[in-house]
Amino acid sequence: MTGKRFMPVPGDVVAVRILEDERAVVDRIEPRTFSLERRTVEGRAKTMAANVDTLVTVTSLAHPPPRLITLDQLLAFGELEGIDAAVVFTKPDLAEPEAARRLVAIYERLQYPVAVVDPKHGSNLDALRSLLNGRHALLCGVSGVGKSTIFRALGGEGSIGDVSRHGLGRQTTTAARLYRMPEGFLVDSPGVNEFGLGAIQPRELADAFRDMREPATRCRFTDCTHLREPGCGVRAALQDGAIAESRYASFSRIALRTE
Repeated sequence: MTGKRFMPVPGDVVAVRILEDERAVVDRIEPRTFSLERRTVEGRAKTMAANVDTLVTVTSLAHPPPRLITLDQLLAFGELEGIDAAVVFTKPDLAEPEAARRLVAIYERLQYPVAVVDPKHGSNLDALRSLLNGRHALLCGVSGVGKSTIFRALGGEGSIGDVSRHGLGRQTTTAARLYRMPEGFLVDSPGVNEFGLGAIQPRELADAFRDMREPATRCRFTDCTHLREPGCGVRAALQDGAIAESRYASFSRIALRTE
C-alpha cells in the first residue's frame, strides 16, 4: 500500500485502531481473494466489493414493475465475473399471480437459485436465509425493489463507511452496508448503475446468457451478432420458444449499446 491511498470497499477484511473519540482508523487492508469490478466502455475499472462470491439480484414483481433488462444484465455480469448469482423476487402480494409464475419459471429453467419473498411481511425469509447460508453475498437491484427491507429483515442495520483511511484523518462515506451473518456476510449495494458490462462483443455477451450459449454455436456465421444476420441459431431458438422473449429483448438492448 506504500505510496498509494487504497480505498476500502464492502467485504474487505481490515485491521483497525479505535481512537479516543471512538472513530476507527484503518491501518491495513488484508489481501483480497476476489475483487468485483465494474467495467466502462472507456476501459476504466472501479472496485465495487471484495471477497464476494454471490450476486443476489433483487427484482420486484410489481410497484415498480419488473425491470428485466437490469436483472438480465446483472446475471450476465455474474457470468462474466465468474461468480454465482441468485434471483430474488419481491412484492408477490402486489403482482398478478400467473404473470409472476411465468417470470419465476424463466429463471428456474436457467438453473439460477430463485426465491420469492415478501420481506415487509416476513414471507419466505427462511428460504432466503437458506440460500444465503455460508455466502459472501451482494444485494443488487434498482431503487424501490426492497433491497434495504430484505437487509433489515435478515438482521442488518449498521452502515459501513465514515472511517479514516490509514490514519490520514480523511472520511470516506458510502451508502453500502454490510451485515455479518453466522457464516458469511451480506452487503446492501448502493445502486445497479455501477454494474455496467462495459465494451463487450456479441459472442462474449451471448456466452454470458445461459440460454443463448448452445444456440449461438448453430449460427451460420462465426461473427454473428444475433441481431439481424440470416441463419442465426439464437433467433431460431427464440422463435421455437427455447429463449424467452424478455431475455432476448434484454440481450438486444445491451448488444446495441456497444455496437
